[in-house]
Amino acid sequence: MQFKQIAGQAAIKQRLINTVNENRVSHAQLFLGPEGSGSLALAIAYAQYLSCEDKQPGDSCGVCSSCRKYQKLAHPDLHFSYPTFGTPKETAIDFIESWREALLENPYLSLDIWTSYLDAGNKQANINIAECHQIIKKLSFKPFESKYKVLIIWLPEFLDKQGNALLKIIEEPQPNTLFLLVAQNQDQILNTILSRTQLVKIPVLTYEEIKAELMQNHHQTEFAAAEIAYLSNGNLTEALAMLQQENKSYHTLFVQWLRLCFANKGPEVMAFVEQASKMGRENQKNFLRYGISFIRECCMLMSDAGSLVHLPAEELDTAQKMTKVMTLSMAQAISTELENAHYHVERNANPKILFLDVSLQLIKILNFKTLPQGTLYIPN
Repeated sequence: MQFKQIAGQAAIKQRLINTVNENRVSHAQLFLGPEGSGSLALAIAYAQYLSCEDKQPGDSCGVCSSCRKYQKLAHPDLHFSYPTFGTPKETAIDFIESWREALLENPYLSLDIWTSYLDAGNKQANINIAECHQIIKKLSFKPFESKYKVLIIWLPEFLDKQGNALLKIIEEPQPNTLFLLVAQNQDQILNTILSRTQLVKIPVLTYEEIKAELMQNHHQTEFAAAEIAYLSNGNLTEALAMLQQENKSYHTLFVQWLRLCFANKGPEVMAFVEQASKMGRENQKNFLRYGISFIRECCMLMSDAGSLVHLPAEELDTAQKMTKVMTLSMAQAISTELENAHYHVERNANPKILFLDVSLQLIKILNFKTLPQGTLYIPN
């Protein structure tokens, strides 16, 4: 994994490169970033740069013996630890082939994606005490080929109290041994481990960074990339998952739904309900998520916060027209109904009944100004 293969994060990449070139590499670092920010990919690229035999000014060379092994995640001085769902005696090494397959296929790995590669059932993910002992054993030796021996611990939130077994080796490791912890939630990590690491904070990806990644590396049109980037809310893992789904353009369908409800066209609304019920659960969730995001942008326009709106030109024009027939309270009420619908879709509600009920609620809000209890109606 090279830095140039990772979307965005230019400032973080340069900071990591500078630590190597200025000989300021901390032996224990915590890469803290939300899902889809690329924190795991950055940790691997950083380790590859450290071990590269012909470092370039802004990246590893990608062709030396060390880089070729890193690109296959098979370097003898690169070790991984991650949550598993096995027996108390099973460790990360027992699942290494599945791990390499999952990570090479998608460097923006999430726990849900990783779970799909294993026979998890109803088991809870964890990093058990046997894995901690295995880490201590692996890191008690000197590097085999490279200058550095690197351990990447993905999601150390799952260490629990058994993570205290690693304190001594983290605090006093063998020379040139590097710990890279990749986490999403700082509050769930043991304080004893946090206090022994240097924080590298990975920000959420911007709308423009995700849009550029989808256009340049995933062959999306500007319109499709813009819509997915907007809908993913900075999560590239989510954006890449949307590429696998059949329906990616939700704007036209959502606006059509609102217009039908505003015009109170019963037969056409029923036809929409029939169509929406056949979209599939994930597309239904994304459709409702898009609606929530679009209505939020409308609220910002009505609140004179247009500078914060990042809708594509066509969608922005539609939003501006909608604000002329909708009040802020109506928009908030619609958003509430959509959020409730998203909640129930996640819990396998009957889609036909669900979308019919939401449609009736939208008709009441748009035509009869009937808002949920506790919502204040402010006329235009």
